[in-house]
Amino acid sequence: MKTIRRSITFTNQQDGWIKLRIQSGDYTNDSEHVRDLVRKDQEENMKLAELKALIDNGLQSGRSNLKISDIIAKVDNGEL
Repeated sequence: MKTIRRSITFTNQQDGWIKLRIQSGDYTNDSEHVRDLVRKDQEENMKLAELKALIDNGLQSGRSNLKISDIIAKVDNGEL
């Protein structure tokens, strides 16, 4: 995989946090920590997009004729 070099700026507090994470052994260097943060952000945004799609599908499916107790029973029985 091709890599691209970036130059980024941190506050002293942020730099201290990154150094602390490296010193604790969680990461071996600054780049590893930042790449991990980007991966976590990507995963979170993918989950959010999936959730939004599910909500949209639910809203577009219309109203159910079932009572809440019927829906709960179907979930408990593995039907939904």
